[in-house]
Amino acid sequence: MTREVTIGGVAIGGGRPLALIAGPCVIESEASTLETAERLKRITADLGIPFIFKSSFDKANRSSVSSFRGPGITEGLRILARVKRELSLPVLSDVHRFEEVAPAGEVLDVIQIPAFLSRQTDLLVAVAKTGRAVNIKKGQFLAPWDIKNAIGKVESAGNRNILLTERGVSFGYNNLVVDMRALPLMRGMGYPVVFDATHSVQIPGGAGTASSGDRQFVAPLTRAAVAAGIDALFMEVHACPDKAMCDGPNMLGLEELPALLRQVQEIDRIVNR
Repeated sequence: MTREVTIGGVAIGGGRPLALIAGPCVIESEASTLETAERLKRITADLGIPFIFKSSFDKANRSSVSSFRGPGITEGLRILARVKRELSLPVLSDVHRFEEVAPAGEVLDVIQIPAFLSRQTDLLVAVAKTGRAVNIKKGQFLAPWDIKNAIGKVESAGNRNILLTERGVSFGYNNLVVDMRALPLMRGMGYPVVFDATHSVQIPGGAGTASSGDRQFVAPLTRAAVAAGIDALFMEVHACPDKAMCDGPNMLGLEELPALLRQVQEIDRIVNR
């Protein structure tokens, strides 16, 4: 059994029921962010699912220099602080540069290490020193057991509020594959494991100047991951994915979410029994 990590009143791991981390890929506007967060809060409250809201203030690892990145750290953190304050939700976002760590630590409940930066020692240690929970997204280039080194870097700063997220492994060119063996292997390291259901169906660079994806596989991969045994799901969702400004092809539509969550709740209950 993994250790329990408590984030803003949300307990993940330790045999607790499945939790959800979800929200749009990037903050597109203040109004749409608040509306999505409110809808997600209603959906998860109705189902009794512990929930953390996620959205990025700056997506620095886009395919093209002209790709939409978000409002930036100052405006983005202000919007996330409003979500946290007005909706009483814990919030998660990612950092890419050292300058972002301190201000992010003032607002966020979980600071996420992007997959591409999961080997960056100094960034991992700086984030750990904020005292906030750290979500380490395993790089697409790493084997499951390699995440142990990233764990050690965060632990070296005295922080054991750690989540480990699997988001697929590079498979040839412009493709990812999910090895379900990674989930129990990572869980065996003692920390809660999260399955990123939407980035796992991404096709990096598949559209030339942008990533593509195949959202039809979100549901089957999600069901398989929960059956394999995980502690939380990570999903990027949008009211209208085809019109999203970032990662639309692999995001799940909000209207599809409740039915899928009901299915995986049942699977999670069976697994935990």
